[in-house]
Parts: sequence; C-alpha cells; structure tokens
Amino acid sequence: MIDDVIDVVLETVGSIDPWLRTLLAFIAMALETSVLLGLLVPGDTVVIIAALAVEEWPWWLALIAATVLGAIAGESIGFAIGRWLGPRIDRWLARRWPAASKRWRRTERYLARRGGIAIFLSRFLPVAHSLVPLIVGASPMPYRRFLAWTLPACGLWATAYASAGWAAGGSYRELADELHGAGYVLVAVIVAFVLAVWGVKQLVSRLEARHMREDDEEERSEEERSAQERSAQERSGEER
Repeated sequence: MIDDVIDVVLETVGSIDPWLRTLLAFIAMALETSVLLGLLVPGDTVVIIAALAVEEWPWWLALIAATVLGAIAGESIGFAIGRWLGPRIDRWLARRWPAASKRWRRTERYLARRGGIAIFLSRFLPVAHSLVPLIVGASPMPYRRFLAWTLPACGLWATAYASAGWAAGGSYRELADELHGAGYVLVAVIVAFVLAVWGVKQLVSRLEARHMREDDEEERSEEERSAQERSAQERSGEER
C-alpha cells in the first residue's frame, strides 16, 4: 500500500519539468523567508518533495542553488523592509502590540550581543529566520555583513534538505523492484532526517538560552533603573 502511494507521489512530482520544479523551490523559499510569510509557506517541505524526483546530480546542484538564492532573496526583502521601515514598525508595535515590541527589543539585544552568530543560527530556528532579517535591517549592521553570515547558513540548510530528499527518493527507486515495502525505507530516511533536524534545533535553542536569559536580566536591570530614575525625579519634584 505504501509503495503505491509513494509511486503516485514520485510519478506526480517527476512529471513536472525539472526547471519548473527548481523554480517552484526558489519561489517557495523566497516566500518562506520573507517577513511573516514564513509562518504560512512550508519551504522546507517543498524542497524535500522537489528533491524526491531528482535522479541526476546536476539537478541536485541546481535545486540547492535555487533554494539558496530563494532564501537570500526573501531575507533581503526582510532586510530592506527593516532598513526603510524598522523605526516605524518598532513604534507601531510599542503602541499597538506591547508583547511583540518586547520581543523585538529582546531580539535586538540578542543580535547586539551575538552579532553574526545569531544571524547564522537563526536560519535553523522556526519563525526566527523570518524575523531576524527584518530586525537586522533596522539595526546599523551593513547588508554586506548580514549577507556574509546568512549565505553560508542558507547553503548548509539547502544542502541538507536537498540531499535528504534526493537520498530518500534514490533509495526507493533502487529498492522498489527488489524489496516489497521499499516505501518504508523512504519514510525512514525522511523521518530520520526530520528527527536529526529537530535535535539540532533543540541543541541550538539550549545553547543560546543562556544568552537569552542574559537579555532578560539586562531588561529587568533597565526597568529597575528606569523605575529608580522616575522615583528619584518624583522625590525631587516633591522637595521643590
């Protein structure tokens, strides 16, 4: 049963012109890494599905290139929006959405502390890879430095996803005529990859949690200082 389902999926995806598959991967990644659209467009899923139909290494390389270019295009859009509208967005959030404004400030402090490392690691974290370019764009960091950190991260991410899909599809095609239930091999490869990605994300989150806690402590210190300054001003006013 599972072999029949996978045959249909591979046949459907394989019937799409390779150039079109590659273009769709580019578009999906550009949308996923654009501001907020990353919450709606599953670019990683599109890349894996497109890679399932890859049978020759040139198309594997083309898929990686398209995925990287799409990610860079989307992140560049977010960076440009942050550069042009960042202060307005910040003020709007402070007035209308205090919780989001607090998260914005927290991410600003995190980026200021970790710099390019934070940009690199955000590529492997959900939601963050869509928001970080926007916040970096609103910061003094030049685009050239932002690109220098996000490009290798996008390359690593694209290679991992394209390779996982290619390996899963290739394994199935090699075993389909010889092994009944070869579809389970494809599913196993995908599941193993998804679990590995989940593990990496958890590890990155734990490693970076210390810096986020430092941000929280810094924020509390700033709030305490502000409260003390207001209290001192009030006492000074009463004395006068």
